[in-house]
Amino acid sequence: MSGFEHSSAEREARSATPGRHWTPREEPRQEALGRYLTAVSAAASARGTEEPAPTTAESEPPSARPSDEEQTILRVRDVMRVPAVSVPGDMPFVEVARTLAREQLSAVPVVDADDHVIGVVSESDLLAKAAVMTEPHRHGPVGRLWQHRLYDKSHGDTAATLMTFPPVTVHPAERVSDAAWAAAHARLRRLPVTDHRGRLVGVVSRRDLLRALIRDDAEIRAEVDSLIGRHLADPRALRITVANGVVTVTGTLDKAVAPELLAAVRDIHDVIQVQDDTVED
Repeated sequence: MSGFEHSSAEREARSATPGRHWTPREEPRQEALGRYLTAVSAAASARGTEEPAPTTAESEPPSARPSDEEQTILRVRDVMRVPAVSVPGDMPFVEVARTLAREQLSAVPVVDADDHVIGVVSESDLLAKAAVMTEPHRHGPVGRLWQHRLYDKSHGDTAATLMTFPPVTVHPAERVSDAAWAAAHARLRRLPVTDHRGRLVGVVSRRDLLRALIRDDAEIRAEVDSLIGRHLADPRALRITVANGVVTVTGTLDKAVAPELLAAVRDIHDVIQVQDDTVED
């Protein structure tokens, strides 16, 4: 993201808590949320206009070589965690609960004998099961709605009978931004990563996606320094500071070089704004 204007997503992030202003300590988190929402929004817009990335090795011609731009795009395989914790479909309810507690997870993929992901069992599924065990019958409109959605499933005793299906999964070759869109759309904290045959190869969390989409200030600073080093004979003439995605440039700068250089800095991914405090050389 570049330029001086904040996106509509960032403005939404600022107004997420009505009637209360962000405190100074919360502002960095607000900026991060804004950048995350912007990236997810951009990915959602691009989905309708771009051709999907190849999902199998067989779909790529042997001589095909990715462009420089494609090589810099983060893929799910770059941020996913392996190995992924999973449970078999025949695992009893109590053992599933113990697995979630032991691994400190809110949900876990359910796999068949060939490691294909067949569903996901979550804390919500287990809570529904526990509720049925405690109070088998519900009454009133809320109870009927609850029964319609969860009652039948919650009488199961294994991961396969309690799980939510079909599962929402992502492929290792998918872009991180597309995976973030899928997680946001489905309101999931973790996504199983599967190969082209549906077998579990890893897992990616919202936190993993967020960290990948939003670089910290030190990473932005490093790229700005590298850019200046390529443009100027003496990079020490400029001093760069980065705070919450805002780049401040101070020092002396040749007016013939300044417009192009500052524009290049604005185009760096995750730069929110460029503050030009330079003086002419």
